[in-house]
Amino acid sequence: MQNTINIVLEAEQLEGTEATVSNWLVQPGEQVVKDSPIVELETDKVAIEVTAAASGTLTKILAKVGDKVVADDVLAMMHNCIADTDNEQPAISDADSNLETEASIISSSTDSRPSTDRSKRHLLGPAVKKLLCAHNINAMDITATGADGRISKRDVQQHIDNLHSNTTKAVTSENRVNPASIFVPHTPMRRSIAKHMVDSLLKTSAHVTSVFEMDMSAIIAHRADRKLGYLDAQVNLTFTAYFLAASAAAIEAVPEINSRFHSDGLEVFSQINIGVGTALADSGLVVPVVPNVQEKSLFQIAANLTEQTEKARNRKLTAQDMQGGTFTISNYGVSGSLLATPIIINQPQVAILGVGKMEKRVVVECIDNRDTMVIKPMCYVSLSIDHRALDAHQTNKFLNEFVCKIENWGKQ
Repeated sequence: MQNTINIVLEAEQLEGTEATVSNWLVQPGEQVVKDSPIVELETDKVAIEVTAAASGTLTKILAKVGDKVVADDVLAMMHNCIADTDNEQPAISDADSNLETEASIISSSTDSRPSTDRSKRHLLGPAVKKLLCAHNINAMDITATGADGRISKRDVQQHIDNLHSNTTKAVTSENRVNPASIFVPHTPMRRSIAKHMVDSLLKTSAHVTSVFEMDMSAIIAHRADRKLGYLDAQVNLTFTAYFLAASAAAIEAVPEINSRFHSDGLEVFSQINIGVGTALADSGLVVPVVPNVQEKSLFQIAANLTEQTEKARNRKLTAQDMQGGTFTISNYGVSGSLLATPIIINQPQVAILGVGKMEKRVVVECIDNRDTMVIKPMCYVSLSIDHRALDAHQTNKFLNEFVCKIENWGKQ
């Protein structure tokens, strides 16, 4: 017999946010295998694959591409076959028959293209899936030319080229007095990032930024002495690991930095869970979190960062990897920026640390009672705060503690 199953978006996949349906990997009438991905969603932080709870046939899609969905929403419906004990031919109930008919009608009404054999159309290779997701394209819009009706990477690229060509013609014809241009549609992730940034900067937090300068000599020497030993353990020791450790030490001196603002009070967290802003090569920004930094050694922090970097590079980060952050670091200096302000606070936190590019600068020091110019590796470090929750004296105390920890690393 057949059993109807609802495909539900589980709460633990989301981190309490909404998601956008970006791509259905299976269409009504196609077979699915238990635990295989059937639909891709995007939040402002991560791409999510929802898998089939059982093997069977997808019968109806309820959440279309572009729809917003939240936890416990039913995304689609499917039938799975349960064999009878007497091995008789499974019977189809009137309700099931009606449901299949409805799914067939929906499929027919939404797809006016000539009927073709799609028995293997849903078998998408990793490169094809990545390209479809990156450009927010529905697989059903692609003309398949591969073996057995499969979609090839060349098919997707041809579809993208056609879209760009048509869009360019439309834009130039509608705006003849303006320079020629192309229109690049926003991905769901980009739209979510845009909303989050505007809400944080203009609608939620009163942003104020303070900037200090710091000498990186101590951690450069410390890293040079230990980097190879860490690599032997397959751990990459980066400057970011030092920044997390120093942030935890500074937060312990100013606990209010590690908090959340409420209308009736300040919620100060005992756990220091630090998110690290990580740019993806072609699709926005994610913030994976290192939990309980206050309890970790430099090696443990570096190991966590190494694992997260690998996940981000391979697009394997999950919503769980980005949950529970209480403070964030933006190491924008890795891309060459000396200073950026304001660094927009990652809601619902109250502060974010920014670290600029390290470069050699002339610094005046008192040596043997004489002012002497010396060259040192320096960088700017900033703290953007929510002025509703924090004041200047807390900001400056945090930065003093942070800079002192970095400049005296290994000397304590």
